[in-house]
Amino acid sequence: MNKLENGNSTDEYWKKKLSKEQYYILRLKGTEKPFTGEYYNHFEKGVYSCAACGQELFKSTAKFYSSCGWPSFFEPINQYVVKEQLDTSHGMIRTEIVCSKCGGHLGHVFEDGPKDKTGLRYCINSKSLKFEKGESKQ
Repeated sequence: MNKLENGNSTDEYWKKKLSKEQYYILRLKGTEKPFTGEYYNHFEKGVYSCAACGQELFKSTAKFYSSCGWPSFFEPINQYVVKEQLDTSHGMIRTEIVCSKCGGHLGHVFEDGPKDKTGLRYCINSKSLKFEKGESKQ
């Protein structure tokens, strides 16, 4: 059986489904190097989904250039697609963002986003995302 009681798949399942880099980021809470991700400087119209489970997370209309080195968004598609949790790793206090469907680590949210929007910056690893051109199904 590949499912745990909380709905998340087992470690074995994720190791088979994801690339090594994706597994490191999504399951082990890793971070890709800044300015290296596929979607860092990507501004096509479409939808960004979780690379692990396919849940839609962000619309391209919420993406902005933040110069931080990772794809940045000022809001998720809706309030239910991401969960926030306290992250005290690396001697910092941050708010981690995970996919609400599979629990995959996406990145962090900070309060230094566009003031004319939400004021938030969802700083997301490219390896945590997959992009599809077109409209959201939500």
